[in-house]
Amino acid sequence: MGSVRPRPRRLAEKLLQIRFSLGLSQKKIVKSLGVENQINYTNISKYELNKNEPPLGVLLAYARLAQVHLEEIVDDELDLPRKLPGKFDYKRRQPSP
Repeated sequence: MGSVRPRPRRLAEKLLQIRFSLGLSQKKIVKSLGVENQINYTNISKYELNKNEPPLGVLLAYARLAQVHLEEIVDDELDLPRKLPGKFDYKRRQPSP
């Protein structure tokens, strides 16, 4: 059996910081993240209170919305930029013809 991966200590704080910095309600952040089919807006509170950890796809959506590297969200040693959205622009790979 594998062991449980430890949850980043500052994850909840950073997710709340992203939402507040972008001026979004819990309902609006779910829509802005584009994850309405994956989670309910009530999950946002659970993430921000450190009760649940978002799935990887939701964390990636947070990083894209905030325009930061995913590493800045999940690495406790790194701080988010003071001003959000940040400056990192996710470039989507073009599908092959």
